[in-house]
Amino acid sequence: MATLFDPLTLRDVTVRNRIWTSPMCQYSVLDESGIPQTWHLVHLGSFATGGSGLVITEATAVNAEGRISPRDTGIWTDEQRDAWKPIAAFIASQGAVPGMQLAHAGRKASSWPAWGYEDRTGSVPPSEGGWRTVAPSSVAFGDMDTPAELLPSGIDKIVDDFRSAARRAVDAGFEVLEVHAAHGYLLHQFLSPIANKRTDEYGGSLENRAQLLLRIVEAVRAEVGDGVPLFVRFSGSDWTPGGWDEQQTATVAGWAQDAGADFFDISSGGIQSGIRIPLEPGYQVPFAEHVRSSAEVEVSAVGLITTPEQAAEIVESGRADAVMLARELLRDPHFPLRAAHELGYEVDFWPPQYLRARWRR
Repeated sequence: MATLFDPLTLRDVTVRNRIWTSPMCQYSVLDESGIPQTWHLVHLGSFATGGSGLVITEATAVNAEGRISPRDTGIWTDEQRDAWKPIAAFIASQGAVPGMQLAHAGRKASSWPAWGYEDRTGSVPPSEGGWRTVAPSSVAFGDMDTPAELLPSGIDKIVDDFRSAARRAVDAGFEVLEVHAAHGYLLHQFLSPIANKRTDEYGGSLENRAQLLLRIVEAVRAEVGDGVPLFVRFSGSDWTPGGWDEQQTATVAGWAQDAGADFFDISSGGIQSGIRIPLEPGYQVPFAEHVRSSAEVEVSAVGLITTPEQAAEIVESGRADAVMLARELLRDPHFPLRAAHELGYEVDFWPPQYLRARWRR
C-alpha cells in the first residue's frame, strides 16, 4: 500500500504526497466581479509552502449565476483568468500542484456570504446584488427563493460554461480540474431524487439524473486534452432515506471514469436543510472506501481528519488514495510538514526559509 508521503501520478501530473488541500469557500471577493484578490494568493499559497501536495481553489463559478454568493470567485471571464495566473504560478513554484474546482451552485446560489452577514437568511435580493437561481426543478432549498427550472437550452449552456471555464483554468496555469457535484449544488441537485423531479431525459432513472454530469465530464475532457487530470467531487450520501447514497455514487463514478474522469473526491451531505449528520473523526471515510472498492477507482477522503496518525492510517490501509484536509489546514497550514516530522518521514519540500523548523533542538 502507498504511504502518506508517496507521490501519486495522474495522467501527466505527479503530486508529491497524499495530503491535499480541500476546496474552502472564502467569500472574499471585494465586489461582484468574481476576481480573486490578494487574500486568495496568501490563503492558497500558505498551503503550498506548508507542504500540501495538491492545492484546490474554492468553488469557482463557471458563470455569474453559478456563484454561491455575490462574493465568490469565478472563471467565466478572461479578466478572472488573468487574476488567477499569479496564484497558480505561486502554488506551482512551491512544488505543489495547483487545482481548480469548477462549480455551479444551482438553487443554493445567491446566498449570503458565510461571514459578515450572520443576521441574514434566505436569498440575497436583486437590490443587494442577488439574482434568480436555476435548478433541475422548481423546488426551493430551505428558506431560499424558488429557482427556475432549467430548460434544455439552459442545460446545454451550462455544459458549455463548464467547458469554457475548464479552458480558462488550464490557461491560467491550473494543472488539475475538479467538477463539483457535491454539497447540494447544481450537479448534485440533478443527481439526487430529493431535488430532481424532472420527467424528461434528465430526470427519473439514475442514468437520466447522471446525464448532465457525464456530459460535462466529456466536454471538459475534450476541451483540455489527455494530459490534465480531472476529478469529480461527490457527496457520498444525502443522509436521508430516498436520497443519493454511496452505491449510486459508486455507479456514477464508474460511468464518469468511462467519460474521462480520473479521480473522485468523496464528501457528503448538503442536499437538504435540517438534516442532522452524525459527526465523528473520519465520518466520511467509509463512503470513500465504498466507492474505491465498488467502482475500482481512485478516491480521496475528507471530513474531520485532524492528526498525522489518522491521515496515515487512511492511506496506508488502502481506504483511500489520498486525504483532503480543510479546517485542520486553516488551523495549521503547515500540517503536511508537521506530519512528516512527527511520523518520521524525510521529505525534500521544506521551503528553505523554514528549514530551521525541520529539526527540534
